[in-house]
Amino acid sequence: MLKWEYALLVRRRQPVADDLGWEVVFVWYGPDGSMVDVTPYGDTSLAHLNRAGDQGWELVAMSEDPSLAGNNELHRYHLKRPKPAAPPPRQRMRGGRRTLSG
Repeated sequence: MLKWEYALLVRRRQPVADDLGWEVVFVWYGPDGSMVDVTPYGDTSLAHLNRAGDQGWELVAMSEDPSLAGNNELHRYHLKRPKPAAPPPRQRMRGGRRTLSG
C-alpha cells in the first residue's frame, strides 16, 4: 500500500527589523517536524516549488491567510510525495554457536 509524507512551504512577507521596508521569507516544514529557513534558495515561490518538485514533492493545495492586515502576506503551499519504503527487517542468523580454534 502506498503511503505519503507531507511538507509545508510557507511564504511570509514581513517588516524588516530596521523598519525601512519589507522582506519575503520562505520556511520549509518537513515531514520529520523540522523547520528550515530556505529563503537563500530562491526569491520566488516558483523557485522553491520547482526545487521541491525536483526532490519528488507534488503541490496538492495552496492557501492564503486573509486575516492578516496591511502588507503582511502569508501563503501556505501543501506538498506530498510517496513515502520511501521501509527496508525489510534484518534476518537473524540461525544455527549453532561458532567457536574459534587457534
